[in-house]
Amino acid sequence: MKYVLVSGGVISGIGKGVIASSCGLLLKTKGFKVSSIKIDPYLNIDAGLMAPAEHGEVFVLDDGGETDLDLGNYERYLNVTLTRDNNITTGKMYQNVIAKERAGKYLGKTVQMVPHLTDEIQETIERVALVPVDDTNERPDVCIIELGGTIGDMESAVFVEALRRLRRTAGKDNFLQIHVSLVPDIHGELKSKPTQAAIREVRSLGLSPDLIACRCSKPLDKKLMDKIALYCDVEPSQVVSVTDVSSLYRVPLLLESQGLTEQLIDVLRLKQFVIPPSLVRRGVQTWNSWKELTISRDHFFKEVRIVLVGKYTDHPDAYHSIFKSLEHAAMACSRKLVRIDVHSGHLEAAAETESPVEYHKAWHQVYTANGVVVPGGFGVRACEGMISAIKTCREKNTPFLGICLGLQLAAIEFARNKCDLPQADSTEFHQDAAVPLIIEMPEIDKTTMGATMRLGIRPTRFQPGSEWSKIYNLYWNDPCSSMPTLNDTPPSITSNIAITSSPTNGISNHFSTANGTAVQEPCASSDTSPLIINERHRHRWEVNPAYVETLESAGMNFVGRDDSGNRMEILELKDHPFFVGVQFHPEYLSRVLRPSKPFLGLVAASAGILPEIMSGKGRRASLMEDREA
Repeated sequence: MKYVLVSGGVISGIGKGVIASSCGLLLKTKGFKVSSIKIDPYLNIDAGLMAPAEHGEVFVLDDGGETDLDLGNYERYLNVTLTRDNNITTGKMYQNVIAKERAGKYLGKTVQMVPHLTDEIQETIERVALVPVDDTNERPDVCIIELGGTIGDMESAVFVEALRRLRRTAGKDNFLQIHVSLVPDIHGELKSKPTQAAIREVRSLGLSPDLIACRCSKPLDKKLMDKIALYCDVEPSQVVSVTDVSSLYRVPLLLESQGLTEQLIDVLRLKQFVIPPSLVRRGVQTWNSWKELTISRDHFFKEVRIVLVGKYTDHPDAYHSIFKSLEHAAMACSRKLVRIDVHSGHLEAAAETESPVEYHKAWHQVYTANGVVVPGGFGVRACEGMISAIKTCREKNTPFLGICLGLQLAAIEFARNKCDLPQADSTEFHQDAAVPLIIEMPEIDKTTMGATMRLGIRPTRFQPGSEWSKIYNLYWNDPCSSMPTLNDTPPSITSNIAITSSPTNGISNHFSTANGTAVQEPCASSDTSPLIINERHRHRWEVNPAYVETLESAGMNFVGRDDSGNRMEILELKDHPFFVGVQFHPEYLSRVLRPSKPFLGLVAASAGILPEIMSGKGRRASLMEDREA
C-alpha cells in the first residue's frame, strides 16, 4: 500500500482538503485506484452532534456515517464511496482502546498513549486503506491521508507520532508527505519565513515533508522557490505554488501543470504498477471531461440567481454540499451561478419592525430570484420565514427545491393555505400540535442522540402513474452526465437509479449509485413502479401518513415513497415550473461530472431550459449560444 499524507502548517483552513482531493484525482486520471482517510483530532466520536453554525455541515455516507465535510470533497473529486471508518477521530480511537482494555486485550499492561493509542491509530489506517471504495471492488493502490488541524497543535500530537511510525513501517518508497503552508503577501511581497518555521516544526516531530505546497495569492517566482527549497532542504521541483484560482475545480489543473502527478508517481515508485487498460481509458476520459467542464466554466456569461433560504447562513460551510451541488448543476446548464444566502429569520413578520432593512432586502432577494432552495435543519427557530418563502414560490411560480426540512415545511405551507388546515404544524416544533402534519418516526430512539436518526442510503420508489413528473424524468433520463465508466458502460447504468421491470420472484434488478455502491433491495412482485432511486437520508421527522390523502386531494403529489409506501420521500406540484420537495439529501451524491438530479432540475428550471436539459440538448445548445455571443 502506498500512502500520501497531507498536513498543514501556519494556519488552519489553508486548503488541505482540496489539495488532498486534487492529488487523488490526478492519480485516478492515470488509472490508479485511490482511497482517502480524514483524521480529525477532536474528542467527538463523529460529527453527528456538532452544530452546523460552529463546525459546518455534517456529511452523511452510504453506511450512515456522519462525518466531516472533507469526506464529501473526497467523494466528489474521486468518485468513490467511503465509509464511517474513513473518518478517524480522537474520540473513536480512545473508545476503541478503552473497549480493548475493558475486554482484557492488553493482558494487564499499563495502557498508555504510546504505544497503545498510536498502535490503534496506525492499525486503523492500515486496515481502512485496504478497503475497496470504487466500482472495481479491488484494493486501492494509494491512500490519501489528510491530517486535520495544524501541525504543532496539542490535540494532534498523538496522530503525528502514529504517522511517523506508519512512515517507518511502510518504508521509504511507500510513504509521501505533502505539507501545505502559507506564504503571505505583506505589502505586495511574498514572505517565506512562516513556511520555513512550519517545516522546522514538522521535522522536530519526526516527519519530513517530500513536497511543500505553498498557498499564496500570486505565483511564486523562481528566486523565492529556490529560497524555500534551500532553507527547507528540498529540491526546487518539490516546491509547488498553489495560488488563488477562479474555481476550486481548477486546483487539479494547477497542480498538474507544475508536475505534481509525476512527482507522486516517481517518489512512490508507481510506474511498476500494471494498470488495466479499462482504468487507463477511464482516467483519460475523466481528465478530459474535468478539463472541458472547468475551463468552459470561466466562459459562462448567462447568469442564474439561486436564493438559499436557511437558518445557518452565518457559517460559510453549513451548506457546503448544497453549494457544490448548485455549482455542478450550473456547470451542466452552462450558466454562471449567482448564489444568494438569505437568513430565514429576516423573512419573518417580527423582522419588519426589529430589522426593517434586513427584512426588505431579504424579501427583495426572494422576489427577484430565478429559483429558491430551502435546505435541511433542526428546531423551530426561523422556520416561519422558510414557510413564507415557500408560499411565495408556489404562488409566483418560482422554481423551488425543498430538502428534508424543506419538504416538511412545504407540506405544512400547502396544508395551511390549500387544505384549510391553518393549525398544521410539526411535533418537532410543538409536541401538542392540533394538526400534527409532521411527526417523529416511531422507530427512532428518543433517549439517545448520537447516530439514532434515519441515516444512510435508502431506496425511494416512484409511484405508478408518476411518469408526468419532472423529477421522475430527470432521474430516468440521466441528462448532463459525463462521468466515464468501466468498459464504456452507459452512464445511466452507474447512476443512483435502480430500474425495475417485470420483477422476477419479487427481486428487482438494481444498478449502482452515483458513486459506485450497489444497493440490493427486495420489491413486492405486485409493484409495477418502473423506477427506484437510492439516495442518502438524515432525518427524525416525516410527513404524517394520516394527512397524505388530504394533501393529495388538494393537488400535492407524493410521487416517491419508501418500500412500505407509508413514508413520503418526494413531493411535487404538477402545474408548476418546478416545485419539488425531497425527504433525502441529494447533495451528498452530487458529482462534478454527474450533477444531482433535483439540483439539476432546479437550476435548469430557473434558467428556463428544463425541457432542453431533460431531452439531453440543454448544455450543448447553451454552449453554442455562449460561443456565438
